Amino acid sequence: MSNPIFLIIQREFLSRVRKKSFILVTLIVPVALAALMFAPGLLASMPEDSKRIIVLDEPSLLLPHEGKEQYAIEYLDPRETNLELAKTSFRDSEYDALLYIPSGSNWDPDFIKNNVLLFGKEDPSMELQGYLDYLLEQQIDKAKLLKNGVDPEIIAQIKTNVTIQSFTLDDEGNDEQSAVPIKMALGYFTGLLIYIFIFFYAVQVMRGVMEEKSSRIVEVIISSVRPYQLMMGKIIGIGLVGVVQFAIWIGLSGIFYTVISTVFFPELFAEHAAAGNAAAKIPGLDVIDMLRSIDFITISIGFLFYFFGGYFLYSALFAAVGSAVDQEADTQQFMLPVTIPMILALTTTVSVVQEPNGTLAFWMSMIPLTSPITMMARLPFGIPLWEVFLSVAILVATFFIVVGLAGKIYRVGILMYGKKVTWKELFKWLKY
Repeated sequence: MSNPIFLIIQREFLSRVRKKSFILVTLIVPVALAALMFAPGLLASMPEDSKRIIVLDEPSLLLPHEGKEQYAIEYLDPRETNLELAKTSFRDSEYDALLYIPSGSNWDPDFIKNNVLLFGKEDPSMELQGYLDYLLEQQIDKAKLLKNGVDPEIIAQIKTNVTIQSFTLDDEGNDEQSAVPIKMALGYFTGLLIYIFIFFYAVQVMRGVMEEKSSRIVEVIISSVRPYQLMMGKIIGIGLVGVVQFAIWIGLSGIFYTVISTVFFPELFAEHAAAGNAAAKIPGLDVIDMLRSIDFITISIGFLFYFFGGYFLYSALFAAVGSAVDQEADTQQFMLPVTIPMILALTTTVSVVQEPNGTLAFWMSMIPLTSPITMMARLPFGIPLWEVFLSVAILVATFFIVVGLAGKIYRVGILMYGKKVTWKELFKWLKY
């Protein structure tokens, strides 16, 4: 006779992959991911909206200059007009904005805030306001320097932009170019993916338990298998669905992105490739060497393990929650304490990638309820292997403990109907 757990795994897996919703989501998500990857390049290639601006500059502070091409600036003669006449002519013109700079002394911030005005036929954009603020700041700084007998050109010459090249030195004395920005982005992205997938599939376990309980089908199933076997079969079956779906998403996303880029927008794709090659040759920003310094094999293996480890841990807790309630609305009191560690790990990911070897990062990657997310944020930085093995050992040990406790709640809860369960009641079940 086949092991009941394998039969339950097969049932959970096949019942979900055959659903139309699974097929639909599996096909839609790669298209959305490909669109997200392609949209920034498409938006960046679109021409910017041009704006025509007239300026009434009474102190003649803004001299004609070479600014952004999208902004065409024309100046009114302050000797021939005033603000009211300028506003009247602006309303009937084709200009998009009117900037008024009154005469004043000292140019202190309060005077500028209360007297320099910008009018638009529509709400002026934040980009336009920022650009005009920048122009005023530059011209006011120059006016103040000249007033105090300082040549602005000298100030401009003594300003120096410094970019330090950073390298990582290993124990053997070999150095390789540091890839901190890429590692930070990769760490945050993989940590976020772990959070999304664990939460998404663990919730499916909880809902599956609740559906079987509410339909009373669980009473028939446990006549043939033990509650613990039913819970583990459901957890593993849904976990395999997640792995298959994730693999399809990655494959189709790459295919869709390549097809869209090369077939529908070949010119844009060529521009991006040229830009990428140029960036790879910029001194201090050798992207190829940066990517080579990242151990993608370790990251991939770590992603699979921490996905399964985190998923098994949280799905056991979610299965226990699903067995203890009759309706999804009743899960809120139990869901928050269970999900707080995941939320905490996600919110601290920014701090972790900024200091991957710090005290916070170390302890968050050791605590089993937060380690799947935090450790994935640290792995791109090449942390010591003993920390990885210690985190893995703690996570595995905690999983077996949590599964044992969750199984006790599960075997009582799935046959408990019509009773409002409390935390006190759950602790009683653990002693049965």
